[in-house]
Amino acid sequence: MLSKMANDAEKTYAVEHTNLNNAGTSSELSMPSHGEQPQYSSFLRRWNTRIESMAGFEARGLARVPPEERQPYSLMGQVQMLLLWLSANVTLLNLAVGLCGPLIYSLGFVDSALCAMFGILLGALTTAYMSIWGAVSGNRTMVVARYFMGYYPSKICTFLQIVLMVGYGTIDCIIGGQVLSAVSGGGLSIAVGVVIVALLECLIAGFGLKVFHYYERFAWLPQIIVLFVLIGSAGPKFNTSLPSMVTGRTLAANRLSFFSLMFYVPNSWAAAASDYYVTMPANTPRWKTFTLTLLGLVLAFWFVNLLGIGLASGVASHPAWEEAYSISSGALITAGFSPLGGFGKFCAVVVGLGVLANCTPGTYSAALGCQIIGRWGQKLPRWTWVVILSIIQLICGLAGRNQLLVIFTNFLALMSYWLMFMICIFAEEQLIFKPRLPRIDWDAWSDPKSMPVGLAALAAFLLGWVGAVLGMYQVYFVGPLASVSGGADVGMWVGCGLTLLAFPPLRWLELRKFKR
Repeated sequence: MLSKMANDAEKTYAVEHTNLNNAGTSSELSMPSHGEQPQYSSFLRRWNTRIESMAGFEARGLARVPPEERQPYSLMGQVQMLLLWLSANVTLLNLAVGLCGPLIYSLGFVDSALCAMFGILLGALTTAYMSIWGAVSGNRTMVVARYFMGYYPSKICTFLQIVLMVGYGTIDCIIGGQVLSAVSGGGLSIAVGVVIVALLECLIAGFGLKVFHYYERFAWLPQIIVLFVLIGSAGPKFNTSLPSMVTGRTLAANRLSFFSLMFYVPNSWAAAASDYYVTMPANTPRWKTFTLTLLGLVLAFWFVNLLGIGLASGVASHPAWEEAYSISSGALITAGFSPLGGFGKFCAVVVGLGVLANCTPGTYSAALGCQIIGRWGQKLPRWTWVVILSIIQLICGLAGRNQLLVIFTNFLALMSYWLMFMICIFAEEQLIFKPRLPRIDWDAWSDPKSMPVGLAALAAFLLGWVGAVLGMYQVYFVGPLASVSGGADVGMWVGCGLTLLAFPPLRWLELRKFKR
C-alpha cells in the first residue's frame, strides 16, 4: 500500500513539475494536446490565450506566487485586507443568517444578539488564523493544507471546500434573486433574479484576483449606506424586548445551536482565507494580517447579523412583515424598505446585488480547488472552472429558491464540521511539531515527498467526523449526544475534542516511522 502511494506520488510530482516549473499560469496548465483531436484542442487554446490576454485577467492557476512577483508594500494593500472582508460580509446573506435566531430557534432579541456577537468573534478568530499563511507561503489555502495534512488526505478537504463555496454561492444567488423579485412586485420571478446574480458573479470571479480585489475595495460603501437607510426605515419596528419563546433545556439547546450557526459562517471563510493574500509581500507581519482580517470580519458580521435579528424580532408584531416573510426571506428584507417608496426599492436592489461581493471570492477559491484536487483539474484553466461552478450554483439556486433558511440551518452546520477538524490539525501541527522539523520549503508545493505522509491527520480527521455524527442535530439525523443535550447541535464541538486528542500521539508515531 505504501509502495503504491510512493509510486503515485512520484508520477504526480513529475507531471505537475512538467507543467508548472516555468511560469505556473493556467495557460500552461490547460488544454493539453490530444493527438486524436488536434483541431479542437488548437481552437480551445486560441480562445484561452485570447481570454487570458485581456487587461486585468488573472492567468495564474494553482502555482505558488514567488516573492519577486508579489505586490510591493503599500498602505492601501494593507487596508485592502480589512476592506476585503468588510465588503464580502456586509451583505444580505449574513443579514439573513441573523433571521434564524428569532424565526428558527425562537430566541428573544437579547439572547439572539449575545449568541451572535460571541459566536461571530470566535468564528472570525479561526479565519484570521488561516489567513496568515497566504503571504507567508504564496500558496493557496488548500495547497498549504498539504504541508499540514499530507498530500493525499488534503484532497478530501479540497473537495469539501469546493462543496462549501458552491453552497454559499448558491445561497447568495437565492437571497439576491428573492430580493430582486420582491422589489419588482413579483413581475420578475425569483428564478430570473437567481440567473442575474449567477451571471454577474461568474463575470467578476472569472477575471480573478486583481479585478475582484478592486471590486471589493469599494463594494462595502453602497452596502453600508443602504443598510443604514434600512435601520432608519425599519428600526422603529424592531422589538428589542422580544422574549425567547422556549424555556429550560430547549432554551439552552437553542442558544448553543444558534451560537454555533453564528460561529460557522465567519469560520467558513477559513477554507479559503489564504487565497486572497498570495500576492501580498512575503514579509507582511503575521500579526497585521491576523488583526486586519479579524477586524474586517467582526465589524461586518456584527453589523449585519444584529440588523437581521432586529428584522426578525418585528415579524410577530407586524402583519405586513409576517406576510412578506411567508413569501421569502428576501421579501421580508425588502419590506423593511417599504416606507420609503421608490427610493426604498432602489435601496433594495442595491443591497440585493451586494451579494456579489460575498459569492465572488468563494467561487474564485472553489475554481482553484478544482485545479488543486487532482491532475485532471489542471487540464482546464481557472476561468473555465468558474463558469462550470457558476452553472452548478445556478441550477442549485433554481432548485432551492424557496428553502433559504432550511438550507442555512442544515447545510452550513454540516459543511463547517470538517473545517474545524482541519484547523485543529493545522494548529497542533504548527505549535507542537513544525518547530522540531526542517524549515518549510514552500516551493515544493507539488512534491508529495516534502509533505507529511498524512496518515495521522487522516485518522484524526475521521475521528472528528465520528464525534460530529454522535453530536449532530439535523433534520436527516439526530446523534445520541445531541439527544442527551436536549436537542443542541454539539457535533462540531465533540468532533474537535476527538481530533485534538487523537492527532498528537498519532503524528508522533507517524514521525517515528516515516521521519516526515
